[in-house]
Amino acid sequence: MSRVLDVRDLSVSFRQDGATTLAVSGVSYHLNRGETVALVGESGSGKSVTALSTVRLLGDSATVGGSILYEGEEMVTAGEAKLRQVRGNDISFIFQEPMTSLNPLHTIEKQLRESIELHQGLRGDAVRAKIVELLEKVGIREAANRLNAYPHQLSGGQRQRVMIAMALANGPELLVADEPTTALDVTIQAQILDLLDRLKRDMNMSMLFITHDLGIVRRIADRVCVMKDGEIVEQGATEEIFRTPQHPYTRMLLAAESTGDPTPVPEDAPVVAEAENLKIWFPIHQGLLKRTVGHVKAVNDATFTVRAGETLGIVGESGSGKTTLALAMMKLLGSEGRIVFQGREIQDFREGRMRPLRGDMQIVFQDPYGSLSPRMTVEQIIAEGLSIHGVAEERDQRALVAEIMAEVGLDPATMDRYPHEFSGGQRQRVAIARAMILRPKLLVLDEPTSALDMTVQVQIVDLLRDLQKKYQLAYLFISHDLKVVRALSHKVIVMKQGDVVEAGPVDRVFDAPQSGYTRELMTAALG
Repeated sequence: MSRVLDVRDLSVSFRQDGATTLAVSGVSYHLNRGETVALVGESGSGKSVTALSTVRLLGDSATVGGSILYEGEEMVTAGEAKLRQVRGNDISFIFQEPMTSLNPLHTIEKQLRESIELHQGLRGDAVRAKIVELLEKVGIREAANRLNAYPHQLSGGQRQRVMIAMALANGPELLVADEPTTALDVTIQAQILDLLDRLKRDMNMSMLFITHDLGIVRRIADRVCVMKDGEIVEQGATEEIFRTPQHPYTRMLLAAESTGDPTPVPEDAPVVAEAENLKIWFPIHQGLLKRTVGHVKAVNDATFTVRAGETLGIVGESGSGKTTLALAMMKLLGSEGRIVFQGREIQDFREGRMRPLRGDMQIVFQDPYGSLSPRMTVEQIIAEGLSIHGVAEERDQRALVAEIMAEVGLDPATMDRYPHEFSGGQRQRVAIARAMILRPKLLVLDEPTSALDMTVQVQIVDLLRDLQKKYQLAYLFISHDLKVVRALSHKVIVMKQGDVVEAGPVDRVFDAPQSGYTRELMTAALG
């Protein structure tokens, strides 16, 4: 079997402010034609740097050593002309977040056209026909009608399919997929993985797949390279690595899965929040007079309760109404129906009457970096709610911040640092501390673990369990990761296109789902 890529003793270092940081050291691996090799490890392990070094996409501050042979030609010492020929033509990339990779100001056609014209020299109708063919190949329905769409007008799965079409436009020999499914729902994730596997076989293409999700690795990879601190600590056939891992770090990664059950809820636990026949429809306005011509039916008819110390899991694909439902419960969106919070009907409350209740209902978002101001210190971020709600004098603020930071597993001595100085898991702990400092009764958790490594995910789930048990918190837990939902939730509701298609105790819904859609979700997530 011929080798497409042969990497030997790769080292990558970066220069910054007069200092040199070694990011990758002594990495050796190879990739055969038609084979998929996975690079796995936690954030910061060197996976992406290793992949980007194949065609020297690391910037001027990087120094690359060792040998990278692509089809027998050395890439480490190759000139710019050779690298331009290989990049996007012979070796293509798919990245994690298509919204940051696609130009928001250009149509889908224009973005695909650019690569095809540059590398293939096609023009006019020939390019357009090629673009439609590519979009159809990656599963975009009615492709000819989507050419003038902008990225924001497509769903997450459709945007990722466009990224795949761009990567495949010039028939690459090697596809580098860097966490291409992390931000996707389980059903869309399964579709994208199946698509990549089919395209790889149809085109006899090799694939370097970067991920921290070992479930994906087992599904798609022929061989695995496990990375830690810039080095490959173990590599071998996928089944062999999973069956008999040799390195302690590999064993730790394989064991990193949220398991167990939440603490049982006492029978006499009070109801913290409830919804009855909740409906959230957004009007569609058209014409000069902005007449209402229809509605986006975000949530149609939702009824549930959540008690002190209880977690209600809300699952479903993107656009199913999960986050909309939770925001309406917090009176951050208008709705119809009945909303009760701590025994008080709040549906008709205006902002003035809601303000005293805001401290009792808090939210933690998916992306801890995006939800934390980069210009504020951690102390300022965590303490912001204290000043807004008049909970503490300034002299008490640092003491309260130190107390909550210690409680969520952060060193209080770091409170004067800024968010960029913390890891992803630490930033999520800051977000949790910001919500918890007000001692809320209801906490909305909107995908709080999906952007995190598996090992960090387990730590955050354990932290949330501990906080819930200690303070009898009620959680609305929104997630597409059904393993985490099962580990943290007492009850679950399954949503599809605004409808609650199934609801009940988590064990009953997971073990004996009644809805076909629920069974589809379970199969995609759990196999």
